[in-house]
Amino acid sequence: MPHKQHTYNKIRESLIKMMVSQSLIPIAILALAIIFSVNAYDPSPLQDFCVAIDDLNGVFVNGRFCKDPVQVNAEDFFFSGLNVPGNTDNQVGSNVTTVNVDQIPGLNTMGISLVRIDYAPYGQNPPHTHPRGSEILVLVKGTLYVGFVSSNQDNNRLFAKVLQPGDVFVFPIGMIHFQVNVGRVPAVAFAGLSSQNAGVITIANAVFGSNPPINPEVLARAFQLDPYIVKELQARFGP
Repeated sequence: MPHKQHTYNKIRESLIKMMVSQSLIPIAILALAIIFSVNAYDPSPLQDFCVAIDDLNGVFVNGRFCKDPVQVNAEDFFFSGLNVPGNTDNQVGSNVTTVNVDQIPGLNTMGISLVRIDYAPYGQNPPHTHPRGSEILVLVKGTLYVGFVSSNQDNNRLFAKVLQPGDVFVFPIGMIHFQVNVGRVPAVAFAGLSSQNAGVITIANAVFGSNPPINPEVLARAFQLDPYIVKELQARFGP
């Protein structure tokens, strides 16, 4: 912070000198605007809520249009169904039931969402990332092996634990993470995310199932694989 403040002071002094010249006033004003925007932070909401609605006549806030507050009702903040187990009869043996702004319009601008994750015995939620939110997970049934991998800057360290019912684990924003049911019975977990729509990038699907496909030679060199293996994986994960 001292270094940042020193840099800020130097820039400010330079701008004051520049503004002495009339011809440089527009440049100085622009530079000042940039400085203040860099030192600003997200403002607090100026309204109680902004219920998302597909209406071009509304007020556009955070990627959504706001519903007229007079027409807002309790249903805009409600969702029913997280008590229903998800279908885990698939290749990975898991199912994620998402409750974000698409299911609850009232979540718009609130920066939170929720998921229920069901795991078949030995099923997994494969390695993936959430580009717009951190995640906090609580296990309510079964036994999970969970973890995340830090960035290259932190030498790609693995942070992993085996969770029992009642245990909680946090996955930082953007980090590749996973959960695996290591028990013989189904497992259930609930997770909160710090975004109204955190997004998800499943690593294998994104790398080997992109549309159009990534050049196999690129992936072969990146993963140190034979190009024929890459093509086989692309055929398996492709659209």
